[in-house]
Amino acid sequence: MDQNQRSTSLSASRIHQLHPSRSAITDLFNLYLGRNSRHSGDDSIRETPNKLQKRITALGFGLPPPNEQFILDFEQLVNQVPDQEHLRAVTESVLIALVVKCCNHAPRTEFILFALRSLHSIEYVNWDTFLPALLSSVSSAESSQGQGNQATNANSLNNMTQSGIITSSAVVANSSNFQPSTPASPLASIHGIGSPAQSASELTPCTTISPIRFPDVSGNGLQITQRPALRDNAVSCLRQISCKIILIGLESDLKPVTHADIFSHMMNWLVNWDQRQQVSDESKGVKSWKPDRVLHEWLHCCLDVVWLLVDENKCRIPFYELIRSGLQFIESIPDDEALFTLVLEIHRRRDMVAMQMQMLDQHLHCPSFGNPRFMSQASPSTVGEPSANTRYSPITYPSVLGEPLHGEDLALSIQKGSLDWERALRCLRHALRTTPSPDWWRRILLVAPCYKHAHQQQQVPTPGAIFSSEMVYESLIDRIMELLKLTTSDSQCWQEWLIFSDVFFFLMKSGCVDFLDFVDKLASRVNQEDPQILRSNHVTWLLAQIIRIEIVTNALNSDPKKVETTRKILSFHKEDKSSDPNNVNPRSILLDFISSSQTLRIWSINTSIRDYLNPEQLQKGKQIDEWWKQVTKGERMVDFMNFDERSIGMFWILSYTMAQPACEAVMNWLTAPGIAELIPGSNVQTNERVTVMRECCPLSMSLLSGLSINACLKLVYQIEESLFVGQVIPSIAMVETYVRLLLIHPHSLFRSHFPALIQRSSGTGPSILSKPGATLLLLEILNYRLIPLYRYHNKSKALMHDVTKIISSMKGKRGDHRVFRLAENLCMNLIFSLRDFFVVKKELKGPSEFTETLNRVAILSLAITIKTRGISEVEHLMFLPSLIEQIMATCQHTWSEKTLRYFPSLIRDHLTGRMDKRVLATQAWQQAETTVINQCKQLLSPSADPSYVMTYINHSFLEHRKYLCTGAWMLMHSHPDTINFANLGCVLRGIPPEEVTSNIYQMVDVLLLHTHTELQHGRPLPDILLKASGNLAVFVWKHELFPLDILILALIDRDDDPHALRIVISLLDRPEILQRIKLFCINRGPPEHWLHSGISKRTDLQKALGNHLSWKERFPPFFDDLAGRLLPVIPLVVYRLIENDVIEIADKILAGYSSFLAYHPMRFTFVRDILAYFYGHLSSKLIVRILKVLDVSKIPFSESFPQHIASSNPAMCPPPDYFATLLLGLVNNVMPSLNTKSKSGSVGDAANNSFRGGHNKTPAPSQSGSTNVSEGQKAFYQCQDPGTYTQLVLETATIELLALPASPPQIVSSLVQIVVHVQPTLIQSSNGLQGASTAIGSTLPTSPSGGSTESLSTSRSNPSASGINCANFVSRSGYTSQQLSCLFIQACGLLLAQLPTEFHAQLYLEVSRIIKECWWLTDGKRPMKELDSAVGYALLDPTWAAQDNTSTPIGNIVALLHAFFSNLPQEWLEGTHSILKHLRPVTSVAMLRVAFRIMGPLLPRLSFGRSLFTKTLVLLLNVMADVFGRNSQPSTPCEATEIVDLIDFLHHALLYEGQGGPVQTTSKPKPETLILCAKAIEMLRPDVQHLLFHIQTDPNSSIYAATHPKLGQNPSQ
Repeated sequence: MDQNQRSTSLSASRIHQLHPSRSAITDLFNLYLGRNSRHSGDDSIRETPNKLQKRITALGFGLPPPNEQFILDFEQLVNQVPDQEHLRAVTESVLIALVVKCCNHAPRTEFILFALRSLHSIEYVNWDTFLPALLSSVSSAESSQGQGNQATNANSLNNMTQSGIITSSAVVANSSNFQPSTPASPLASIHGIGSPAQSASELTPCTTISPIRFPDVSGNGLQITQRPALRDNAVSCLRQISCKIILIGLESDLKPVTHADIFSHMMNWLVNWDQRQQVSDESKGVKSWKPDRVLHEWLHCCLDVVWLLVDENKCRIPFYELIRSGLQFIESIPDDEALFTLVLEIHRRRDMVAMQMQMLDQHLHCPSFGNPRFMSQASPSTVGEPSANTRYSPITYPSVLGEPLHGEDLALSIQKGSLDWERALRCLRHALRTTPSPDWWRRILLVAPCYKHAHQQQQVPTPGAIFSSEMVYESLIDRIMELLKLTTSDSQCWQEWLIFSDVFFFLMKSGCVDFLDFVDKLASRVNQEDPQILRSNHVTWLLAQIIRIEIVTNALNSDPKKVETTRKILSFHKEDKSSDPNNVNPRSILLDFISSSQTLRIWSINTSIRDYLNPEQLQKGKQIDEWWKQVTKGERMVDFMNFDERSIGMFWILSYTMAQPACEAVMNWLTAPGIAELIPGSNVQTNERVTVMRECCPLSMSLLSGLSINACLKLVYQIEESLFVGQVIPSIAMVETYVRLLLIHPHSLFRSHFPALIQRSSGTGPSILSKPGATLLLLEILNYRLIPLYRYHNKSKALMHDVTKIISSMKGKRGDHRVFRLAENLCMNLIFSLRDFFVVKKELKGPSEFTETLNRVAILSLAITIKTRGISEVEHLMFLPSLIEQIMATCQHTWSEKTLRYFPSLIRDHLTGRMDKRVLATQAWQQAETTVINQCKQLLSPSADPSYVMTYINHSFLEHRKYLCTGAWMLMHSHPDTINFANLGCVLRGIPPEEVTSNIYQMVDVLLLHTHTELQHGRPLPDILLKASGNLAVFVWKHELFPLDILILALIDRDDDPHALRIVISLLDRPEILQRIKLFCINRGPPEHWLHSGISKRTDLQKALGNHLSWKERFPPFFDDLAGRLLPVIPLVVYRLIENDVIEIADKILAGYSSFLAYHPMRFTFVRDILAYFYGHLSSKLIVRILKVLDVSKIPFSESFPQHIASSNPAMCPPPDYFATLLLGLVNNVMPSLNTKSKSGSVGDAANNSFRGGHNKTPAPSQSGSTNVSEGQKAFYQCQDPGTYTQLVLETATIELLALPASPPQIVSSLVQIVVHVQPTLIQSSNGLQGASTAIGSTLPTSPSGGSTESLSTSRSNPSASGINCANFVSRSGYTSQQLSCLFIQACGLLLAQLPTEFHAQLYLEVSRIIKECWWLTDGKRPMKELDSAVGYALLDPTWAAQDNTSTPIGNIVALLHAFFSNLPQEWLEGTHSILKHLRPVTSVAMLRVAFRIMGPLLPRLSFGRSLFTKTLVLLLNVMADVFGRNSQPSTPCEATEIVDLIDFLHHALLYEGQGGPVQTTSKPKPETLILCAKAIEMLRPDVQHLLFHIQTDPNSSIYAATHPKLGQNPSQ
């Protein structure tokens, strides 16, 4: 109740107390109650005495009159009062006061009940005003009583619950957050109703002012300020009579708001039934509960009221309100069968709602990291996070109502060993094996508690957190133990240790791990399991990596248990005395000396613990020093190229012991060749000397990989100092070494360069990037070396914004073409590297700051991303129109119909109506042509004065200057030998770069226009195109006047003209460009630049960049080249050729440029995206050509894949064994592994271990048709595109399916059939057919029909119908058949979610067909009970069904759909409701339940996209109408009560959407959703409509409308 309502109530109560007739009414009631009169009547009444007045004013010491006389006496009194409405209000007020006073007097309460009935019959008691006022007064009275006993009841008041879910007209007093305890959910101690805990401000008790308070009661009334026992008894009596009155009131038709008020108070009383009954047991010293008789009586009355409210015949309150009330979680249930029965019923129906919200195999759903994009399982708004919060929740925990939840307090409440705990560890273990983006770790982890206390005075739980520190520690230790078990003398897992050390260093430095606590837990774990597992010094080496981190050093210095911690650290030291002295390698030397290095470090931190250190290790440290002195021998430089393996190992250990000398040795090597003076070009007029470092060999990856991460950090810092601050231009070897260090340790060494360099120079003078050459060098490193690293870190968008700032600042600046074009080219590469939604400006306001070229590229990139990968978040869908408007605000381009037809509809719809500005551009040229030609003749004549160049630049108009190249081309077309190209080049170099771009675009438009004019004059087209191409070649190659990449982009954008692409092809076929590309490949060396070990040759500036970009430039290029600028352009040429159906030419371009495309930083992504973008429009020949762009030997294609794509029969689909093997590859390399103690153990063991995650998969032997498996982890630099080996395997499987000649229906059908038959097939594979039959005939039921095998397939077929060759299939996976079958379902869902929407539509058709053909859904002769049992079995989790061989096709199909849904981006969820359309018409309750079970788990995600949510919800109601519609004829008669659980779920979905997250006490459905649902409900039968009675907007019928702040105030709605 708000403040206005509260004031109104207070004023009304005072008016009623002062009303003239109040005394007479009170005296009348006192007479019949046998109570003393107050002797204070109204004067006007005394003046006209009658029999009634005399009887009232007489002393009433005798028996009261008979009850039958009361109504007559009251009517006589009524006739004397003119204002009947006020009299009614006064009567109700008096009655409420008497109820409170006489509640513990049985005869008087009987009369009050009689009076209420009688007065209601003559309309002098209105239940809708009386009952809320009564309950408000009762709450006030209890509150007053609580204040009298505040000391004894303080604790109980603080623990009371706010159980009323519907907002009542009178706020219930004494409410607070209820914290239940139930073993049914890990959230028990946090959320009573499955929702985030309310804040203190929302839970402040609020008491409504009442006309009567206990201290005002006198006479024979109740004295409540005395003994506690009497007070408790009075409360019980008051509640009992209140319930009896409510029961009388419920016999009438009350308003929904009254029902809501009553329900709210009843829930509060029931939840807090024991708050005043706690007494102290002095003998035992503990507290016990002793409910008395009166308590049981009012409890039963209260329960009667509740049952009447939720009675489904009347449906006054939806039963769902009981489910979310929290009543079932009261901490102490009294020994009362009635209340226990209600609680059990609530639990039963709550479980059904929770089941609908959760996916099948919910505990197996875990990110595979095969897809680099982040897709949150729950919106940040569900827990109150701001939209800008960058936290990410890869998993969520199901609440008691099945809702997805997360948060730090929630993660801390997860019990160790529970399914949710194991699921969290499975996610972390998989992350530590697959090394997802460091950005993922930043988004999901928290600062360790020990470090959090140091930085924050007050602890505030992090809303988005899902992993506790304990989970992180356990997963890290699990990974260490796992690697220790794999580390043997024969295994090659050094790479895995290096990768893990990089992640471990990153986590430790980020403060996510408490070092002291971690060491303690690790030592304890090693001692508990097997101390002998430490057969090597890997753990010591791992700790040595982090021991120099500042927070680790501080922790060791401040540790009160220094000695104990030191002993634990030293306990990991192991001496490998059995090693072969002849088998010396760098790794063995490092592990042999690492104990000594660590011992020296510990001693340096704390010299007082020397007594506990091993003297031998201290002495051994001297050997390192002696070796180093011997190697240097007083010389300044160490020859790394002549290092043998022992020297490499010793240098590695030197980096751990003395990092600075090691770094100095590397820097000396890189600078030792000395410096040389760079001869400036003939165009450079300066006396400034330019010196450059002479070249040497860069350090190899093998040498750098063994250095300590601490030394690498120091080395990176020193190289950066030399690269960007030094006065000498660095060598290519130094740059390559710098890049290799960043690639070796992508977690530990990465930094965003622009912010880092700006911060580095802050406060010390001008910015580093303002130094000449520094920006150029940084842009080259980023463009040609580090784009994949930035994408891996999810920093491409931030880098794009940083580079855009550079471009924006130079748009109108004359000169600086080199920096501008390099930044623009980098931005193009970044835009195409993005595989997710991006914004061109962070604030989404104002026009784009992109150039015209980048605007066009941005639209193309968005189209490719949306069509091939979808839009992952609702917010991105909302922002898309604004983003397109931003880009197009400054973009002059109009795309052709041939291009638009391939665009996704989201973009095509925005661009289709865009005005074509080409006609206006043509008109503008025709108007300016004469002036432009005259100016060009004056500027470009052979005899033109060179000084006129500056005059032209300074004084010509922009609208004329933008046609400079056009005028030059026109003059050249007529008189090619009379053009002064020197002047033209000077002007183009002297105007801003964006003006050059505009010139190129305008020239292309006029060139194409001129071509049509020439054709009309009868000239042959080949001659026209040949001359045009030749003239352009003069501009680009002979005189190098403007960049080739911009020219080609301008031409392919004009694909509306049939001649534009032909000119592009002729340009790309010219010998000049082919020769430049050949030289580029020779100079660059192998595409894997990190493997190049020779001395690099620096390319001449003018030869590399041409006259236009090298003019007056002094700084030599490192990697930049005109040919390299074409890398992002050639793929766009191929796209445009395919769009125009020029397939043969596209094949020719790919063949000619395949070796060049090997240098593309994202060529794997290019292949994947082009196959998905044009799926269904590519010939088999072109698909094979596209695949040849890849280095097939390094891609894990299936061995039989080349045979299938080369098949002469495109209609032939690969056999099921091929698809099963493809899924097996995903299970082994992509899906998070399951943990069992024995992979070949019994099914029971698998179940008992709850499929816990662990590294228990063994690589499968290579067999015919098998997928190449990983040979251990791959470092990032080995798999830069797509980023991780996990992503590579998943994307490769996607490419295979996209490249197959088979159609989507064939592919989808093959995959779905594997899922349908997966469990019986795999059981047959592992046990043989006889073993499978034995298992099926076990005592556990396999089907609802009593042990038959019919339910195992849709058509009662043999399990081998899937067509899979079962031989050794399970053994190749490393799992039991039951585990593998569940992982197959998950892998299939993941794979299908990567494919374009054409496959999704076929999936929905196929699964609908299988469901509808299931025999037990179509067999009308089966009894209803058996069908219900069948549904129950079919919708069990396949994980649990697998353990007793009770798998059904329906369960597998629904699990597949849920796995598929969980991996779909938000945009692609739009098509999910088509499943319901395919399933219709639904003719049975069983099919209806299947439909709800399929769509139920989707609703939490759909609720954030309102249109899709309402569409799906209305469709579910339509499906319900198929069975329960007014005119429906189901196969079997069914009652509405059979689907009460579905009714509960619909209520829950409405409130979930209204809240925008987990349902809370204040949740309300959205009015617009109520309106849509109300219309859909009209189609249902009356008995079903009755159960959904409250889902409407009429406040006179619906409690939701009546209590809604908008609808309740507007009854007309």
